[in-house]
Amino acid sequence: MPLFNRLLILGLAVWPLPAVAQDKDGLDLSGTIRLRYEAITDQSRTGSNRNDNLINLRTTLLASYQSGPFTIAGELWDSRVYGENGGTPVTTGEVNTFELVQAYVGVKGSIGKAKLSAQAGRFTLNIGSRRLIAADDYRNTTNGFTGLRADLATTDGFTATAIYVFPQQRRPDDATSLRRNTVVFDHEGFDLVLWGGTAAWAKAFGPVTAEASFYHLGERDTPGRPTRDRSLNTYGGRLFRDPAAGKADGEVEAFYQSGSISASSTAGAAALPVSAWFIHASAGYTFAGPMKARLSLQYDRASGDRTGGKYGRFDTLFGMRRAELAPAGLYNAVGRANISSPGIRLEVAPSKRWDAFLSYRALWLAERTDSFSTTGVRDASGRSGAFAGNQFDGRFRWWVRPAKLRFEVDGVILEKGRFLEHAPNAPAGGTTAYVSFNLTASF
Repeated sequence: MPLFNRLLILGLAVWPLPAVAQDKDGLDLSGTIRLRYEAITDQSRTGSNRNDNLINLRTTLLASYQSGPFTIAGELWDSRVYGENGGTPVTTGEVNTFELVQAYVGVKGSIGKAKLSAQAGRFTLNIGSRRLIAADDYRNTTNGFTGLRADLATTDGFTATAIYVFPQQRRPDDATSLRRNTVVFDHEGFDLVLWGGTAAWAKAFGPVTAEASFYHLGERDTPGRPTRDRSLNTYGGRLFRDPAAGKADGEVEAFYQSGSISASSTAGAAALPVSAWFIHASAGYTFAGPMKARLSLQYDRASGDRTGGKYGRFDTLFGMRRAELAPAGLYNAVGRANISSPGIRLEVAPSKRWDAFLSYRALWLAERTDSFSTTGVRDASGRSGAFAGNQFDGRFRWWVRPAKLRFEVDGVILEKGRFLEHAPNAPAGGTTAYVSFNLTASF
């Protein structure tokens, strides 16, 4: 669909439209159109333009029909970019055109006082803290999965989710096709499998909820598509208390990964044993009052790789990053890999119409000889030090028309530290500055 037509739909979508169905049972149609303009100067990632800008356009359409305990649903996603050139980092994180990300059948029931539900088909997933498995809303594309999901909830606060899925591998994935917004249906199959589950106990320790999880990712080559043959077991545990006005809150989550991975994607590459880990810790306080201000301290550390015959770089699988680390898109420099980062964050939500946050993070490498986080910048000798820089991040969101049209602006300043200035392949330039303007229509 031409860009002009999409912008026309964006404008029409803010006008009141009759709901297709308001009852619990029946047909429901909804959708979104998000237009984003983003720009960056002095890029900190390797292999990209030093200064760049990009237009992202994402359209979704969801149709669902419910009858008693049964639901049939399908959701179409169309994610495209405009204004790029050969040096713009356009990947499957930005482009996935005309894809039926969701197409599932669901059923709900009960056994005694326990509630059960199941899904089969294509669907998105947000599980637990979303640090391992999530549908990241900031990114222009999303993570989809094909397979089975089952959920259990009891009256005494126990919940559990189990999955056996094939992660949808976005296609096309070559640079030329992505820049042309070419339509190719995504692939799923036994060459990439994810299974496991998460269980949680509400108020396991007073107001504290306890959670445990295990997931296995299995990956293998297919003709013409070599991989690292990942076979990863991820064990996780989490303790948290949700924020509440006038109260302290906190969270600790840790993951350990074992298994194996090929030293490279070359055929016959040696298999390396995996020993990697990640930890997140935070403590916050929400002030009583109309601003609903919350101040929190945070720390995140994800292991990096080092010499010695084992692979130590943590793999976040399909986790989100925007909610607590940094935006994706043209910035996309900070993720859960080879990072040690304390930070402070202030959030306000004084009304249903708008909210905002400001955060600061100091960024170090967990391992000096591995590449820093998701930048691709590396000094194999370790002589460039471990300090990557200071990151200042903020966001403001405002419902221009409640539930119809929302405006959002995101901004990041990365003052590069010694490592990002002096590593052998560090991009030239000073402080990185990133901004994005977003307008989302819902209908």
